Amino acid sequence: MVKNYTEYLRESAIQTNSIVCLGLDPVIEKIPLKEYSVKKKILDFYSQIIEACVSEEVMFSALKPNYAFFAQYGFEGLEALKELITDLKKLEIPVILDVKRGDISTSQAAYAKEIFSFWNADAATINPLMGFDTVEPFINLIKNEGKGIYLLNRTSNKSAAEIQNEKLASGKPVYMLLSEKIAKWANENAISLGAVVGATSIQELNDIAKFYAKENKQNSYFLIPGVGSQGGSAKEVVDSLQKSGLDLCLQRINSSSAINYAYEKFKTDDFAGAAVRALRELNREIGFKPK
Repeated sequence: MVKNYTEYLRESAIQTNSIVCLGLDPVIEKIPLKEYSVKKKILDFYSQIIEACVSEEVMFSALKPNYAFFAQYGFEGLEALKELITDLKKLEIPVILDVKRGDISTSQAAYAKEIFSFWNADAATINPLMGFDTVEPFINLIKNEGKGIYLLNRTSNKSAAEIQNEKLASGKPVYMLLSEKIAKWANENAISLGAVVGATSIQELNDIAKFYAKENKQNSYFLIPGVGSQGGSAKEVVDSLQKSGLDLCLQRINSSSAINYAYEKFKTDDFAGAAVRALRELNREIGFKPK
């Protein structure tokens, strides 16, 4: 029997004592490895970081490669992504491919095949702004193959409010309309759908978390970017989630560059050790304890 994605989230959180999602955003200029090819730099950099975390038992419970950061380096970057995902799957924690795809249904079906069959990801980020037919091709995969998707709901970027906080004629903001649509699609298809909700706007996170707690308290799952270099507070995020009553085991608080390149902050050549230190601090700030 195929494992449900929410079960996978819950089990990995309990096994790792963490709800951190480690984002993987390779920037060659920041990778302190010399005389390597682009592919080898990326693979060795992340292999050393992940091995150091595992050996120190300072863990994360999901990994999120950002497709664009790999694709910018052409075939070498994409080959690195393919090999990296293959290795990451051995950790038996969810691999979320951050692609933010959003297109008409036939294109989305092709993207779904790419994401889940070729890249072998467990979940992906999707842009729902073109409506239900951008989501529908993924639904059977969720039902039949235990996959997950996170739909952009209220993003963490600086200009998100320009559109997502705009008020509709009803008086509700666009981000709440998106919340309602995501919940409706999930309920109509008897599945759970995830939402991307940024850590940089706590009031919006509060609103969205309360809404999902009312609609589907047991199975709502968020991917929460914006902690670290974007300025979001992990403690405020956890406080918001706990007040809403959502199951913390299903939520993933993402940190990418603040862990990837923590050696810059800590002023050390030991990039893997610095990543472990940054991850340990984030886990401590979150204070997650499985029930």
